[in-house]
Amino acid sequence: MKSTLPFLLHASCLCWLAGATLSKTDARKAQTVEAQSSPAELSVLDRGLVVADVQWKDIVKEEKRYCANVKKTFEGPVLGYITPWNPHGYDIAKQFGPKLSSVSPVWLQLRRRAPGTFDVTGLHDNDAGWVKAVRKSNKKVRMVPRVLFDGWSYQDYVSVFGSEDEIEELSGELVDVAKTEGFNGFTLELWSQLGGNKRKELVHLVKHICETLKAKKLDCVLVIPPAVTSTGQPGMFGREEFEELAPVVDGFSLMTYDYSSGPRSGPSSPLPWVKDCVLQLAPNTQWRQKILLGVNLYGLDFSSHGTEPVLGGRYIEILREHRPKILWDEYSAEHYCSYKSSAVKHVVYYPSLKSIHMRISLAAELGTGISLWEMGQGLDYFYDLL
Repeated sequence: MKSTLPFLLHASCLCWLAGATLSKTDARKAQTVEAQSSPAELSVLDRGLVVADVQWKDIVKEEKRYCANVKKTFEGPVLGYITPWNPHGYDIAKQFGPKLSSVSPVWLQLRRRAPGTFDVTGLHDNDAGWVKAVRKSNKKVRMVPRVLFDGWSYQDYVSVFGSEDEIEELSGELVDVAKTEGFNGFTLELWSQLGGNKRKELVHLVKHICETLKAKKLDCVLVIPPAVTSTGQPGMFGREEFEELAPVVDGFSLMTYDYSSGPRSGPSSPLPWVKDCVLQLAPNTQWRQKILLGVNLYGLDFSSHGTEPVLGGRYIEILREHRPKILWDEYSAEHYCSYKSSAVKHVVYYPSLKSIHMRISLAAELGTGISLWEMGQGLDYFYDLL
């Protein structure tokens, strides 16, 4: 969306200024906003930046400025994901380590090589120096890498479900890797692979893995899909599974995002839906503190050419180039904007200080923790809010 530089000129000057109006290039230069990067004395809340009526210039100017006093203010647990393909997250985890309870690097895959034979791959990504630096910033932080059950066929699952010996071998392999590599446990990602089928068998498997890990003083976090779909239907993980697993699982990383992932533009995680997903799992508070309410730090760019993920760097580029008007969606509690590129209209939903603050406030109200997907995708000043 293009804008022009307003002319506040006195009428008597118009005759000699007629040939001296700004070109489009000059107008853009005149509106150049310099990003500030020095640490701030006050948090984004105290600086008055957490507002619905946000301007693109304020985001560009302030997004690298976070409070120099890095101190956790959110009382619940905070799990932060790190991915090798967004390396900025590694620096964020070191800088804001005091605000994190646990860190889950997306490094590992669990493969079934043969009946009773399991192998954890991806260990080459384990960066001992970085792990040491994160732990230096917060001695209590727990390192719980994500383990994806990768390359498993349906028959692999059926075979393991039907064999206590295989379940023992699988659990033992995870314990051995944790002890060898110095991990504090694992974040398990397997639930969605079966599309909602074999739920009782999955409960039995996860329960056994978590009990084995806990016996060795290792943490067991489970990634779970939203309890309610975007169409209002029950999800693949519900209250029954939650109540069965809650006594042995240390945390449920709830994927309360990707609400609008089709061709039609829309919010990533409407606030009423997020709340409903938590309450469907835990209508009472007994185990609710184990839910880690998912907060996305990425956005989505919708156009007739498809839907693309938007990370922080790209979002700032869009703001600088198109200077869009940023609008507030009151119902979903998210900001969005639109722009045109090569005559194609784009609508972008990207997290803001206001949207993230409202989700953190909801987690505090409900008594849940938070999981951040993922720390290399957001803007640096977001972490002032934790």
